[in-house]
Amino acid sequence: MAGAGIAALVAAGVTFQTANASTDTPTLTPETLSVATAGKLASSLTKQLGADAAGTYYDAKDRHLVVNVLDEDAAQTAEAAGAEARIVENSLAELKSARTTLKDRATIPGTAWAVDPASNKVVVTADRTVNGAELDKLTEVVESLGGAAELRRTKGEFKPFIAGGDAITGGGGRCSLGFNVVKDGEPYFLTAGHCTESISTWSDSDGTVIGENEDSSFPDNDYGLVKYTADVDHPSEVNLYDGSAQEITGAGEATVGMQVTRSGSTTQVHDGQVTGLDATVNYGNGDIVNGLIQTDVCAEPGDSGGSLFSGSTAIGLTSGGSGDCTSGGETFFQPVTEALSVYGAEIG
Repeated sequence: MAGAGIAALVAAGVTFQTANASTDTPTLTPETLSVATAGKLASSLTKQLGADAAGTYYDAKDRHLVVNVLDEDAAQTAEAAGAEARIVENSLAELKSARTTLKDRATIPGTAWAVDPASNKVVVTADRTVNGAELDKLTEVVESLGGAAELRRTKGEFKPFIAGGDAITGGGGRCSLGFNVVKDGEPYFLTAGHCTESISTWSDSDGTVIGENEDSSFPDNDYGLVKYTADVDHPSEVNLYDGSAQEITGAGEATVGMQVTRSGSTTQVHDGQVTGLDATVNYGNGDIVNGLIQTDVCAEPGDSGGSLFSGSTAIGLTSGGSGDCTSGGETFFQPVTEALSVYGAEIG
């Protein structure tokens, strides 16, 4: 579920508030839904409710779609469609305004922000490098937004993970291959844009040159396209580092609450959940990247460009984050559907 402020968040163990029209109206039981079905329902309800919708999220424990609304009439509409309704304070317009304020007044290296529909706030995260006057400024801006924003800290440092899978090297650096794709009948692969910005010729783990950059986009986005120049196998799959591979049959949008897997050449395979959409990250080197997928899947330098997938569906390319696979942290991914659309390519 991308766009329209749609987001979902796992909320196990939380008691949700159901907005009933009156004591005379029976409470409707929310339907049990898969993530994919919940995503379609969320998209439909968001369009139907218009300005009365304030975000959605997926309760993975009970398998319900939870819809944030602004009044009881909207709550009745959401419940009649099979969702669980919560009446909240902040509208999507107010949360969007809060994001704009953060961009205008608090674009500070080492910060990130994304809408959290479960708390109905914009969650602002500051890494360990944000201190002193910059932390004071950030705190002041967040506090000025009242109940629309919340400030959190992370022990790590936000940075691109330069140093789907297999290792690709060049120019003294190492990244990871994301997904093999086809463009105009020719074989290419996708990786992170901050990798292709600094490296133009790529080799495999054996040192064999396999590709040359076709295009690169960073920091407006974080994706790059590499054309195969060597006659090597390029199956549509991801290395699982246990002697097997996951076949990738297509690409899809992320849903917050979705279970995902990441494969990369440094830390290999790790699982987790999508925790935010349309995230903005201010990396410590001053690069600002928008529109990213936020997750709790760990990653480390060298995993950049690697594959984020859910089952056989390609979801994203590893961009960066904080922490490591010992202490954990936040990790951000470039949506793969955007790169495919821009390049006119398809998974294959």
